[in-house]
Amino acid sequence: MTKEQKKFLKKQKIYKRLILITQVSLFIFLILIWQILSDKNIINSFITSSPRNIIKTLITLYKENNLFFHIYTTLKETLISFTLTTIISLIISILLYHYNFLSKVVEPYLIILGSMPKVALGPIIIIWIGANIKGIITMAILISIIVSIQSIYNGFIQTDKLKIKLLQTFKASKKKILLNVVIPSNKETIINTLKINISMCLIGVIMGEFLTSKAGIGYLILYGSQIFNLNLVMTGIFILLILSVILYYLLILFTKEKH
Repeated sequence: MTKEQKKFLKKQKIYKRLILITQVSLFIFLILIWQILSDKNIINSFITSSPRNIIKTLITLYKENNLFFHIYTTLKETLISFTLTTIISLIISILLYHYNFLSKVVEPYLIILGSMPKVALGPIIIIWIGANIKGIITMAILISIIVSIQSIYNGFIQTDKLKIKLLQTFKASKKKILLNVVIPSNKETIINTLKINISMCLIGVIMGEFLTSKAGIGYLILYGSQIFNLNLVMTGIFILLILSVILYYLLILFTKEKH
């Protein structure tokens, strides 16, 4: 490695560290400003809560053995939804790519389903599937699966045509082209889709918990709003933010190892 390359890599590391330090500093600054404004009664802490009140609420939830139970419930529902969405969307995308006639038939339905507000289906899901974990997971899958299918399928059909033609000249079957060119060429697309999926599934689970749940972070937020406990609402939102960040970076770590 040349001196220029070493200097460049060193600059890149310094730049990345600077970004991270700035991000953390900005977060701490905003938290401090929030607490100061609350202490000075510039903002109404009864409505907006405060970092100190959120910490107190977290401690209370922990002492009452509710904190990790609610986190576990939401996490379990999210991971189940994410796994099912990933498997189903991959299978459907492969089928749509393999069968052109099928893709032409299904395409308008995907567009219609993608534009439909899934919350409107909530009452139907409750009636058909029940007010239970199955209904919550179904809601999460409905919210995330259409976007997932469209992203992966669009990546498949935009694969380098020259590579495909090269294999076709050697009389390779469509199945071999799919396995040896299309899917390997779309690893980045699939990984990026997974990153979107994990957040979409979490959103879907929270929406499902708003509709029908007796546990989970969504339940905490809904219950807090019903009894006008804004500290509980803000604590639920804070837990949700932390959980979403952890899931996102765990997925990045996992895909880096596999990529």
